[in-house]
Amino acid sequence: MYFCITLLKVESDAGIVESITLKNFMCHSHLGPFTFGPNVNFIVGNNGSGKSAVLTALIVTLGGNAQATNRGSSLKGFVKEGEGSADVSITLRNKGRDAFKPEVYGSSIIVDLRITREGLRTYKMKNKSGQIVTTKKEELLSILDNFNVQVNNPVSVLTQEMSKYFLHSKGEGDKYKFFMKATQLEQMREDFFYIKSTKSVTEDKVGQYSECLKDLKRTYLEKEDRYKSLASLDEMHTKLEELQKQMAWALVMEMEKELEPMKEKLRAENHSTEKYDEKVAEWKIEEAEKKYKEIQEQLDKITQQVQELQPKCAELKAEAQHCNTLLKSSEVSMQSLYYTALYLGYSLHWKKSKSDQARTMRSEQIQADLENLNHHISTLGQQIDQYQHACSRDMLQRSIETNRRNLQTMESSRSNRLRRFGEHMPDLLNAIQDAHKRGQFKQKPRGPLGFLISLKDPELALAVEVCLKGQLQAFTCDNYEDEKVLQGIMFKVFPKGRRPTIITSRFLQHVHDTKRRAVNHPQYPSVLQALEIEDPVVANCLIDQRGIESILLIKNRTEARRLMQGKNPPHNCTSAFSKDGDQIFTNRTYTADQTRANYLSGDVEEEIRLLQREIENQTAQASRFKQQMKKLDDEIKQNEGLLRRTHIEQKTTKVKLLQFTFLAQYSCVTTRPQEEDLEEIITKITSKRAEYEEARIQMADLKASYEKAEREYKQHKEQINTIAEEADPIKEDLSKTDQEVLKCKHHKKHYDEKRNVQLRNIQTLKESLKSKEQELQESVTKAKLICPERLEVRRSARSLDTEISRLKVKITTQQEHQGDREEILRSYNEALENYTNMVQHVKNLNSFIKKLDSVMNQRQHVYAEFRRFLSARCKYYFDSMLSQRGYTGSMTFDHKNETLSISVQPGQGKQADMSDMRSLSGGERSFSTVCFVLSLWAITEAPFRCLDEFDVYMDMVNRRISMDMMLKVAAGQSYRQFIFLTPQNMSSLPESENINILRLKDPDRGQNNASQGPGK
Repeated sequence: MYFCITLLKVESDAGIVESITLKNFMCHSHLGPFTFGPNVNFIVGNNGSGKSAVLTALIVTLGGNAQATNRGSSLKGFVKEGEGSADVSITLRNKGRDAFKPEVYGSSIIVDLRITREGLRTYKMKNKSGQIVTTKKEELLSILDNFNVQVNNPVSVLTQEMSKYFLHSKGEGDKYKFFMKATQLEQMREDFFYIKSTKSVTEDKVGQYSECLKDLKRTYLEKEDRYKSLASLDEMHTKLEELQKQMAWALVMEMEKELEPMKEKLRAENHSTEKYDEKVAEWKIEEAEKKYKEIQEQLDKITQQVQELQPKCAELKAEAQHCNTLLKSSEVSMQSLYYTALYLGYSLHWKKSKSDQARTMRSEQIQADLENLNHHISTLGQQIDQYQHACSRDMLQRSIETNRRNLQTMESSRSNRLRRFGEHMPDLLNAIQDAHKRGQFKQKPRGPLGFLISLKDPELALAVEVCLKGQLQAFTCDNYEDEKVLQGIMFKVFPKGRRPTIITSRFLQHVHDTKRRAVNHPQYPSVLQALEIEDPVVANCLIDQRGIESILLIKNRTEARRLMQGKNPPHNCTSAFSKDGDQIFTNRTYTADQTRANYLSGDVEEEIRLLQREIENQTAQASRFKQQMKKLDDEIKQNEGLLRRTHIEQKTTKVKLLQFTFLAQYSCVTTRPQEEDLEEIITKITSKRAEYEEARIQMADLKASYEKAEREYKQHKEQINTIAEEADPIKEDLSKTDQEVLKCKHHKKHYDEKRNVQLRNIQTLKESLKSKEQELQESVTKAKLICPERLEVRRSARSLDTEISRLKVKITTQQEHQGDREEILRSYNEALENYTNMVQHVKNLNSFIKKLDSVMNQRQHVYAEFRRFLSARCKYYFDSMLSQRGYTGSMTFDHKNETLSISVQPGQGKQADMSDMRSLSGGERSFSTVCFVLSLWAITEAPFRCLDEFDVYMDMVNRRISMDMMLKVAAGQSYRQFIFLTPQNMSSLPESENINILRLKDPDRGQNNASQGPGK
């Protein structure tokens, strides 16, 4: 029958364990959650059911180390095999006046611990609602200190191994250590030992500082003596400062004097600029250009008159030629009629005999042969002209050769774009680079100019190339000496053939300002705007030589002519180029003589393909011409032979015709016609004579018309010639005016350049003057920093500088004997500060040691009294516990030797002698051990106490008595929590609402749950 007690309703103190949950901890997959009561809790179960796991989790979670559990050497051993981590969650009560941050955590604090397989542990402190407050371990330590939780103290948590080591040990020294550890006296003693060692170290440092203090004092006295000897240098330093003030303002005055000549020179240069402006104004280009335009208009009018007369003249000429043709045709007809009449007369006589008929046939044959020969001669002449025209097509072969050279240049430019500008151009640039490195050039020449520019729009390549022409392969030099050097290099690189042009003009580092004379069109760019030119020298050269700022680029030729030849051509625009290379002026247009860009084309591969295709076509055409030419040569030779033979036959036939005509006339005089044919022949002769007369009259009319047309043609021709003669002096005037314009432009450009040079000189002078004024201002500022008030100094800066140098030498000489003033002051102050600081430091350390001695003496006295008091209380409670079973005993403390001897006598103490615990039975010894533990419980403070298998070695009687004693102690301390772990059933415990029994099921690896409930 257990001892029955009545427990008072007292609210448990803060810091007790409300619940605990384990997951994958040690060999258990899941244990809990276990809800603990506020007072007495029994965890009951067989071995392996998880009692020790709960206790181990409590120790580890609340700050204990792995060794304190005696269940493993490291934290990773607590993770269940095969799992990645173990989790423990413990809920601590947070009520009452000792609650920790109740406004943050509420009435409960949840401590979550996770242990990884690598042995790392992380904490999460949560409030009652489960919200994370912090993950810092320092917060956990603050909570444990506030609740006075000491899981490493054997009085708070007594494991089996700790009990065996301390309580069941037979050594008196082990029991004393247990007592010291349980009462935390051991911790106090260790703190005292640490303070004593710290004091010893501090005393050693004070001794070292004392020796150092002697050296510092000696050094301080030496520095003080040197400091006192500095008084003689003050006067020299004062004088030096005065001279430096005078020196500062003397420099200002000298700089002011230097500015006057510069200002005077600037005024003179400005006056010279006005003269250059007058010279520029003298050469009035506008008037010359106006005169040139007027003469050009006159010439245009004359040209227009000639152009108007030309069609009429051509018409009259055609009419005269037509009349001449009719006249000649009429003459031929008359001659034909005349010969016909003669023929008929001849026929009259030829009828007389057969021989006459033969002559008639011969005459007709000769006449036909003569006409055939004339026709054949005309045909052969035309064929020969055609063949000779065909033979002139050898220009095709020259075109093929030109394209092949261009193709070779294009293919070589794949690897080096410079080869577009000539096969020797890379060698020339290398030679120029070598000469420049040797210092032969004052300024490195630029070129070829086409290589140093690039197009913004590739479609304008042909237009820009036609515009710039020879400038693309040209070079530019800064001076004539560089030009001579470059000519020598070109002579070596280009021994034969044409060499690139050299343009000599001064190099400038900025592009000309062309705003006034440049064309600016909203739609179409100028050549200057269409090019990307990085080098200002190249840009200036093209502006000076070609005027690219005044030339527009208009892709459409029709639009270009409409814009340039309209009423209002663009301002400052001299001409325009279409994308096909046509040049359009305000009054005329020139067609380009090339169809593709050779230097500025962007797509080399496309140009190569086009050239190859053109060469193939031309080669095929040349092959056909070659065959045709061979055939034509043979025909020419054959026709020339035929022509010669035909001319010979024609002459022979004419001779025969004349002979035959003479014979016919002679026969007409000596013969008489026959009567039957005479009448018919006479009729025909009369008819033909009438036709002949009619034709003769018509020929006379035609001749008159021809002469009239010829006269009118000659009159128009003479009128055109007269107008042309009138244009000749106008052309001469136009040429002279053009020369005058060029002369004006040349002189104006010359004086413009002179004026620009003058303006640049003025600008340079202004910049120098501005720089000098800035230097003067800086000097004034510096002088004011040295001496705020301006000083009128009569001495020169050189004399002041000489005296300052001499005084500095004197000061330096004296300082070499005494040392630098600043260094002496610095070292003196440093020595004084070091000595003062060390004195104060040693004084503070001595005061600290003195106070520490006083505190330590007082605390050691208190420690001894406290130890004696705890020993006496422990004895008292131990005797009280033994007396409950009728035992008597004694507890003897030897603090000097650090031993604790316990003697126990079962039964009446007066009737038997006291005996050592080693002579007791196992149950009696366990009971005595419980009494010892309960006495320690009585004299120590902790929110909860854990006892693991306290009754394992007790018999039933001692177990009952020990349990009654523990329950009685718990009844007296209802504000504390007690957790007992036992393998016993505990079914016979008295029923009470303050006793909570947690029964763990037998070990079953598949299911690790526990049941709990109040005691029976």
